[in-house]
Amino acid sequence: MNNPKSRNRFRKTNLLSIALLFVLILAGGVVRSTGSGMGCPDWPKCFGCYIPPTSVADLPANYKEKYIEGRKAKNQRFAKTLDVFGYSDLARRLREDKSILIPEEFNAVKTWTEYINRLIGAVSGIFLLLTAIYSFSYSDANKLIPFLSVFNLVLIGFQAWLGSIVVSTNLVAWIITVHLLLALAILAICIITYHLAKVYGRPRLNINPITHIVTVFALVISILQITFGTEVREKIDAVSARLQGGYRADWIKNAGDIFERHRDVAILVLIINVMLYALIRRAFNRHSLQQQIMSFTFLMLALQIVTGMLLSYFALPPMAQAVHILLASLVFGAQFYLMLNLYQSVNIQGGRK
Repeated sequence: MNNPKSRNRFRKTNLLSIALLFVLILAGGVVRSTGSGMGCPDWPKCFGCYIPPTSVADLPANYKEKYIEGRKAKNQRFAKTLDVFGYSDLARRLREDKSILIPEEFNAVKTWTEYINRLIGAVSGIFLLLTAIYSFSYSDANKLIPFLSVFNLVLIGFQAWLGSIVVSTNLVAWIITVHLLLALAILAICIITYHLAKVYGRPRLNINPITHIVTVFALVISILQITFGTEVREKIDAVSARLQGGYRADWIKNAGDIFERHRDVAILVLIINVMLYALIRRAFNRHSLQQQIMSFTFLMLALQIVTGMLLSYFALPPMAQAVHILLASLVFGAQFYLMLNLYQSVNIQGGRK
């Protein structure tokens, strides 16, 4: 099915899906940093409504007991699933975690913050569905494009289910980390299919293997840094709960060694990207796509350093937390796209020296 209009529609829809996924990551960061994750105690509805309430007076008198019972039942089913797959220790911890059953007080701002996050997720899902439909215009050229696009729908379904588990477990830390990493996997698949469509019919590049190795290493370190960042947030949440939300200036100090580890890996990320930039500059001219991607990556890294300093020295302002997560995701996306373009490039505005 060689239809240029359908293929162009696929590329545009895929690109919009990528942009929406970054917006969704930002929205998730806002939810996380403002403590709005339990703003809606049920899923997929919010307080049993498609449009959530704005006042506690709109809720039934027994709303806390109602949602705790539903949460408890879902967690029992999830624990049984963990047992089946051999994660008995996690299942036991889930069953014994009494904090899961602590009810949340209604807060209209937090409810609507979480609700908007879910709306963005729903719109993203629609665009990813359209991307999968339009991907079949490449079925005769590269079957990997429709396969990955459809597989992404499976991941989105799993991500939606995992989102419901995040709610039912009252934001258990390790599930939130898996939720974020799965979002990056969905983003990576979108970037792969977009790249494959853009470079269809172009010759492969012959690049120094060292450049490939450093690029992959930079990507792995960035993923590790994001994972450490989620662990820092988990520790901060525990400290915040212990201090009952007060003494923000002491949260980082009480977070333990994980914060220092996160900062040390950030330095390593910068060093690796400086090395990568030197290799890219040697192989490609300044107008090449590869150098443009590296310039964008360094801009994101610089902004990430600034937001990291704001978090460290100004008691973790919520907006800086959300932007910090978004910037880390943008660095990941840029590095992943660079890795793909070192194998086969669209080669716009120049190319190799």
